[in-house]
Amino acid sequence: MIEFKQIHKSYRVAGHDVPALNGIDFQIGAGEIFGIIGHSGAGKSTLVRLINLLERPSAGQVIINGTDITALDAAGLRAQRQRIGMIFQHFNLLSSKTVAQNVAFPLALAGEHGKAQIKARVAALLARVGLTEHADKYPAQLSGGQKQRVGIARALATEPQILLCDEATSALDPQTTQAVLQLLADLNRELKLTIVLITHEMDVVRRIADRVAVLDAGQVAEIGPVAEVFLHPQHPTTRRFVLEAESVDEGEQVDDYAHVPGRIVRLTFTGDATYQPLLGAVARDAGVDFSILAGRIDRIKDTPYGQLTVAFTGGDVNAALQQLAARGLSIEEVRA
Repeated sequence: MIEFKQIHKSYRVAGHDVPALNGIDFQIGAGEIFGIIGHSGAGKSTLVRLINLLERPSAGQVIINGTDITALDAAGLRAQRQRIGMIFQHFNLLSSKTVAQNVAFPLALAGEHGKAQIKARVAALLARVGLTEHADKYPAQLSGGQKQRVGIARALATEPQILLCDEATSALDPQTTQAVLQLLADLNRELKLTIVLITHEMDVVRRIADRVAVLDAGQVAEIGPVAEVFLHPQHPTTRRFVLEAESVDEGEQVDDYAHVPGRIVRLTFTGDATYQPLLGAVARDAGVDFSILAGRIDRIKDTPYGQLTVAFTGGDVNAALQQLAARGLSIEEVRA
């Protein structure tokens, strides 16, 4: 659906070119939720604004559904933008218009629908985001979560194929964030929308995305399925994001457990294995003892997972690890 081909983007600042993106090259599949994560200044917002050419690349191509949009004329670009919706961190609602009028605004701008069609479309969208009873209210009368739902309804007004979310949950509290993410997941599933989610929170990516790209200093540091990137981060920037998401202190994470006896490994469970008593069963069979030094059990989108840092002593540790590997667990050596 979306392809970035050797994208470079620089800004002219005080007579000098300052690079924001450098050699971005990857694809986003139709119907997937794709997360783009990075710290402030990494280039993630610039990247997402290339998808509808709110920013133009200094070099390279942006291809949407087979069309190089960087080569479109003004009329072609306007038509392309109607197929791309966008929601923002601070909602960007028109304060002088009601909820219904905000949602109707892009339809009125397009000039392709009669008043009755617009009214029916707005009513359907407000029902979809749970705001029917708020249609005649103004943005100042709404909560943050309600404002973002208006923003989502407005972004869907022209029936886009792609929905861009630029830090769409950063201004919301955790409970409201979860509700908005669930709404986006439902829309992705029901409407087959391709959703591109820009965020600096790994927890948001973990809860909703299928794949993720980690940006660092304008380049892709790491890219892949969320489960792989989250559970086995390779780049230092990705590891920092994972530690932040898990509220783990980096100093504790790199502790070599010098005071702990035995062989130390990190076990990763996914799917049904997360809830099975594999560790105890294998320990009894191999005659080993174990101590759990650190651990977490949660979900990545719809998949349960667990990670445990375990110290094994006594018995046949090699046999125990072979049995765990045979049952589908990923094993990383922390200390032999």
